[in-house]
Amino acid sequence: MGETVRAAVQVGPGKIEIREFPRPTIGADDGLLRVEANGICGSDVETYRGHLGRDRTKPTIPGHEPLGIIEEIGDEAAARWGVQPGDRVALEVIVPCHYCQHCLTGRYQSCPNRRAGHGVSPIDLEPALWGGFAEYLYLSPGTVVHKIDKNLPAEVAAMYNPLGAGVRWAAHLGGVGLGDTVLVLGAGQRGLACVVAARAAGAGTIIVTGLEADAHKLALAREFGADHTITVDGDGGEDTVERVREITDGAMADVVLELTPMAAQPVTDALLAARHGGRVVLAGLKGGKEIPLRTDLIINRALNVVGAFGVDARANEEAIAIIESGRFPLERMHTHTFGLDDCARAIETLAGEVPGEEAIHVSIHPNG
Repeated sequence: MGETVRAAVQVGPGKIEIREFPRPTIGADDGLLRVEANGICGSDVETYRGHLGRDRTKPTIPGHEPLGIIEEIGDEAAARWGVQPGDRVALEVIVPCHYCQHCLTGRYQSCPNRRAGHGVSPIDLEPALWGGFAEYLYLSPGTVVHKIDKNLPAEVAAMYNPLGAGVRWAAHLGGVGLGDTVLVLGAGQRGLACVVAARAAGAGTIIVTGLEADAHKLALAREFGADHTITVDGDGGEDTVERVREITDGAMADVVLELTPMAAQPVTDALLAARHGGRVVLAGLKGGKEIPLRTDLIINRALNVVGAFGVDARANEEAIAIIESGRFPLERMHTHTFGLDDCARAIETLAGEVPGEEAIHVSIHPNG
């Protein structure tokens, strides 16, 4: 390994540059990760476009789904994390303090003392290498790591984050149980992950919505266990709520997961498609737009509406167990692999902006 590390830096909306940074000096309590793969999230697309509220006025190394091999680690860090050089680990976005009341009671995502985060911290926060769009990533003392089988293909192992979202949103926040009818609004990688998680949790009927352009994703949803798919646009577009009514013979859905990016109508559809007393999980970011919310529907239908923020340790661990089990053909979800020099094209591919490419899961392999 050389004395410098190459990384892709987002310097503004739609602008990424390759830069070199000094290799961090590792002490007793931190480490260095050789990045194998970093999955690209829909939020990366919106951040790249400048749609989300994250501060991108400062140059930042993106990549909040890093997977890699422990290259170097201090003795104290190795003992704390239970890892050694050569182990493969997946990282969480949040780097909590581990000492505040929130952290000590398991609510570390609310930690008020977090200073850094993977893929979201600017490069002026030393030692700069916080994101997975880099050959190496700095492992600070507060980093949350999860070991994962080294025998898995990197592009499949790198799905721990979207699958973790599916587990958390469907099973933990949605409470999907045996025999439940589940409606998933949105057929992206996290929508597909929700299908996997709902099927693993014992759902009875799974319904997924998508656009005409999502035909390949809806086909994969059926392969993963969806019972019905609904195309909501185009000449043959169906009304989501009415179709759910038909499928359920009027009973509607026990759990509805709203995952669509930037769209307003699916939020209302989610409230209308849930049964009386049902549960609605809102996870689709809308870029700060004001979305009309029909609160009378929530009240009169006695709905439980939950906001989904990220993925926690429990969800990551359960997602990794699903990946390692080999129960689902998750390799079918991975469509594109890119090197470090092609990060911008990778994001544009996931966004559907590259003609002829049908992307679902896209990953950056900085050392490939």
